Amino acid sequence: MKNSPIILALDTPEIDLARQWIRATNEVIKVYKAGLEFFLAHGAEGIAKLREAGDFDLFLDLKLHDIPNTVASAAKSVHSINPKFLTVHASGGRDMVSAAVQALPHVDITAVTILTSLSEESLAEIGFGQSALNSAVGLAKLSVESGARAIVCSPLEVSAIRSAVGNGPTIITPGVRPAGSPLGDQTRVMTPREAIAAGSTLLVIGRPITSLGTPDLMLAKAREITDTI
Repeated sequence: MKNSPIILALDTPEIDLARQWIRATNEVIKVYKAGLEFFLAHGAEGIAKLREAGDFDLFLDLKLHDIPNTVASAAKSVHSINPKFLTVHASGGRDMVSAAVQALPHVDITAVTILTSLSEESLAEIGFGQSALNSAVGLAKLSVESGARAIVCSPLEVSAIRSAVGNGPTIITPGVRPAGSPLGDQTRVMTPREAIAAGSTLLVIGRPITSLGTPDLMLAKAREITDTI
C-alpha cells in the first residue's frame, strides 16, 4: 500500500478512545495529531500512553503564540515528547517562529497561517487588511524564511503557497473533507484528491474517519481516502 497522506486528528480528551482510533487505523495511517484539548488534559504522560497503541509520528498541535522567549521555552518543554511536527502561529512574527526553530532544531516547526474556520468576513472583523489568500501566502513566506519546515493552511491557499515557498516545505492542510462529508466547523474545504493535486503534502482528517465508530469502518475509510488520491 502507498504511504497515506492522512494525519488522523485525535480530537478527544479521552486516552482510551484515542488509543482505539490509533489501533483501528495504524495499518494505514502513520501520523496522528494531538491538540490542545488532549495535551492540556494529559500532558506528556498522555502522549506516552498513545504511543503504546502503535508506531507513529506525532503532530503536536499546540499553536504556540507568545513572545519569542516564552515560545522558545514552551517548545523546549516538549523536547522529551519528540514530536515530528510542532505548530506555532505564523502571525506571532518572524522572531517568534525563529525562536521555536532554534529551540527544537530536530523538530519540523510548523507555522499555522490562517485558521480554516475563519471566513473572509471573520478575517476583516479581527483586523486583517488582506484576503485570506494573500494573508496566508505572506505568513507562509515569512515562516519559511524564519526556518519553519512545514506550513499549515487551508487547501484553498495551497497552490499559491506552494508557488511562493517552493517544493521544500511540507504543506499540511486541515479543512479536507471526503466528498459527501459534513463540513462541521470548517468553511474553506476541498476533497483529499483536490488538496493533494493543489500541492498539499499531508491532510488533517478527523471526524470523517473517527465518527464511524467501529475499527473496521474506520480502517476501511482510511484506505478508501488513501486509495482515491
